[in-house]
Amino acid sequence: MNFYYDEEAIRCLKAKDPILADVIDRIGPIERPIDADLFSALVNNIVGQQISMKAQETVWKRMLAVFGAITPDRICRASIEEIQQCGLSTRKATYIREAAEKVISGACDLEALKDMSDEAVIAELSQLRGIGKWTAEMLLIFSMGRQDVLSWDDLAIHRGLRMVYHHRKITKQLFQKYKRRFAPYGSVASLYLWEVSVGALPDLKDYAPLTEAEKRKRLKQRQELKKAEKQQS
Repeated sequence: MNFYYDEEAIRCLKAKDPILADVIDRIGPIERPIDADLFSALVNNIVGQQISMKAQETVWKRMLAVFGAITPDRICRASIEEIQQCGLSTRKATYIREAAEKVISGACDLEALKDMSDEAVIAELSQLRGIGKWTAEMLLIFSMGRQDVLSWDDLAIHRGLRMVYHHRKITKQLFQKYKRRFAPYGSVASLYLWEVSVGALPDLKDYAPLTEAEKRKRLKQRQELKKAEKQQS
C-alpha cells in the first residue's frame, strides 16, 4: 500500500504555488509505501534510528524471521536480550519492549490515535521512550496517511525548500510561511521536497552556505590552480 493522495491535492498545491507546480510536473506522481500497522511502523522507526537504511532493512528482516508479525504480544513474550540479538542496541531493544508493554496495558491506545488531531497524536506518541516529534510526524504520514504534515525537524525538508526556492537558510518564520501555503496538503508537498533533496531534479542546487570544511577545500583548490598557472607562465 502506498501513501494516498488525490488529484485535488495536486491541483490545490499547483494553484497555490507556481514554483512547486513546475517541480510536481517535472517529477510526476510519487509512490511511497506505508505500513498501516502503527505498532509495526513504530518499531521499525525505532530500529532505523541513527543507522543506514541498509542496516535498518537487515535488522528488520531478522526481526521478522524471529517474531513473524511484529505485534505487542509477540514482543512482550521476548526478553530484551532476545530482541537485542536481532542486531539492536540494548537501548533500542528496551524502547521496543517498553512500547509493547504500554500498548498491552492500555497506557498507549494506538487505536484511539486514529480519531485524534495530528498534534494530539504527536503528543501521545512522544510519551514513549525512543519516539520524538520527528518520528511521530513520520508515523503520521507513513502509517496513518495524514495529509498535512511538514516537519520542521526534517533536514531533507529544509534542503528541499532551499533548493526549490533558492534560500540560503530556512528560518522558523520562513518555514511557517510554506507550511501555511501547502496546507492542507503538507504531506504531499513533503513528498516532492524529499525527492528534490535527493537529486530528482539535477539542475536544482542547494543554496546553503558552505561549511568550514567546504571553504577550506575550495581555498585549497584555488591555491593549487594559481600554483599550476604560475608554473605554466
